[in-house]
Amino acid sequence: MTGVAIEAAGLGVKYRGGGGKWVLRDCSFRLPAGRVCALVGPNGAGKSTLLALAAGLLRPSVGSVRVLGGTPAEVRPRIAFVAQDKPLYPQLTVDGMLRAGAELNPATWSAETAERIAGDLPRKARVRQLSGGQRTRLALALALGKRPELLLLDEPMADLDPLARQELMGALMAETAEHGTTLVMSSHLLTELEGACDHLLLVDGGRIRLGGGTDDLLAAHTLLTGPVRDTAPHTAVESRTAGRIQTTLVRREGPVDTGVWETAEPSLEELLLAHLRSPGAPALLTPDVLPVEEVAAR
Repeated sequence: MTGVAIEAAGLGVKYRGGGGKWVLRDCSFRLPAGRVCALVGPNGAGKSTLLALAAGLLRPSVGSVRVLGGTPAEVRPRIAFVAQDKPLYPQLTVDGMLRAGAELNPATWSAETAERIAGDLPRKARVRQLSGGQRTRLALALALGKRPELLLLDEPMADLDPLARQELMGALMAETAEHGTTLVMSSHLLTELEGACDHLLLVDGGRIRLGGGTDDLLAAHTLLTGPVRDTAPHTAVESRTAGRIQTTLVRREGPVDTGVWETAEPSLEELLLAHLRSPGAPALLTPDVLPVEEVAAR
């Protein structure tokens, strides 16, 4: 699949409550279609707001967001969104919810997919009788049964036990890969994301701090270990010292002097935690994520 799934330009949201605080501000990025993107960041960073904007549930205070080449309202039938609270009709049965999904999405509905993801959920049980994990499974069954081109998931696996999480994550990856679905998934489970996602957006302080393919972002950074000294010309993200030994995560600027430094590639978790602990580190967006006008300027 080619093209752009989400494109934000100067995107910002300012809520009236809370002293008029900006939740998102000056967010500009592109997400190529067909990617599996991890959306990460601390609580309150703006992840849920960004997903709600892409789903068309919120309007930006400033800037714009385009999805699958149109406004979120124009392409809503091609999007599926599972919010943290997984809103379902509590009085309906599981069967009733699946029938509702089919009736609301007649052009794209796949009963086979929905049934497969729903698994062994008790079909006659009402939604209000289901556990949190069961509601998660049902919400994902409805989302995937729609066969969306863009699937937005906000902390989808938080209330699942490890076994159920692994099972549903595997089913989710298989479905999106088979149909070329663009998946954007927020999560705090960094180790889980490392093996599943090929793209990353780190939101912190209402802005995009890191964006791009995970391999590209990891390749742009190196862990340097050696004597306590300046790491120039490399840009230091985070430095830690133990006695006379210094370990610094740097963004490489040219070759590394291996006569001074021992080098290692960071894990995705190490990369993310270092940037989260160092909010003053400069942002990095790879060319495929940069807005078109910024790519042209370079």
